[in-house]
Amino acid sequence: MNALFYIAAFLAIAVGCAHSILGEWYILIPLFLRNDLPKLFGGIEFTTRTLRFAWHITTAAWWGFAAILVLLARQFVSRQSLSLVVAITFLLTAAITLVILRGRHLAWPVFLFIGSVCMYAAVT
Repeated sequence: MNALFYIAAFLAIAVGCAHSILGEWYILIPLFLRNDLPKLFGGIEFTTRTLRFAWHITTAAWWGFAAILVLLARQFVSRQSLSLVVAITFLLTAAITLVILRGRHLAWPVFLFIGSVCMYAAVT
């Protein structure tokens, strides 16, 4: 059973990598070359950045699930370990959102708060 969890974790990491890399090349870049994207906040830059952030945080979430699968394989599931994985996942999501959208999307402080609360729960 543990080997199956490791295989599942590996596949979640691999799917995340493929999703981000192939999605960027074959979906996002061709989409951004179109002239009919909606203009949010005065231009298409915010639109393209929002689509890019939304695309790549999916990968971050899958990697968080992969970490949980590894915890299950190692039979090391506790409130602290799960809280730590959730914290790291949401802190990574906050960072992705903040960097890609340059602080203009209000999701990053929410993700930062969630990650911080979970980190606090993990270390106390």
